[in-house]
Amino acid sequence: MTTGTPARKSYEAMAEGRADLCFLAVEPAREAEVAFTAPYVVIEGVYAVPRDSDLTTVAEADRPGVRIGVKRGSAYDLFLSRTLRHASVVRGEDGVEAFRAEGLEVAAGIRQPMTGFVAAHPELRLIEDRFMQIPQAVGTTKARQPETVRFLHDLVEELKANGFVANALRRARQSDTLVAPLARPRS
Repeated sequence: MTTGTPARKSYEAMAEGRADLCFLAVEPAREAEVAFTAPYVVIEGVYAVPRDSDLTTVAEADRPGVRIGVKRGSAYDLFLSRTLRHASVVRGEDGVEAFRAEGLEVAAGIRQPMTGFVAAHPELRLIEDRFMQIPQAVGTTKARQPETVRFLHDLVEELKANGFVANALRRARQSDTLVAPLARPRS
C-alpha cells in the first residue's frame, strides 16, 4: 500500500536545504522549519480494524491495550503521537503492514488508500468517522523572503479558485470535494 516518497523524507529534504519546495501535511511539528501556504486539499485520516473488532468509533480506539499501526513520520503519526491518551502508536515503513505483521488492533491511514485496502481485504472494515483532517499545503523554508511565501500562498489560492486543483484531482481519479476552501486574504 506504500505510495510515493514518505513525508518524512520530503520534510528532511526541506529542513536540510536539499529542496526548495515541499507538498506536505501542515503539522505543528513541521511548522518550526517550514513556512506553509494555506492548504490546497484536505484529506482524512481513518482507522481500519478487523471485521470482528469491538471497536466501532474513533473514541473507542483510544483505550489501554489498543495498538495503532502508522507510517513512520506521517502526519497521522505526528497527530496521534500528540493526541492519543491511552492507545499506543506502532510505527513502520507502512502502517498497514505493521498492523498486519504485528497483529495490531488498528491501522491508521488516509481515507482513499485505506478504503481501497479494506475493499480488497474483506476480513477488515473501516471505522467511518475520521480521526483527523489532514490539510495538504505547499511549503518552503522559513528562511525565504516573506514575498516568496506570499507569492506561493497567492498562487495556491489562484489554483484553487480557477479550478486547477479540482481538475487535477479529477484527472487523478480523486474527488474534487477534497479541494480546500479558499483562504482569507493575507494581510
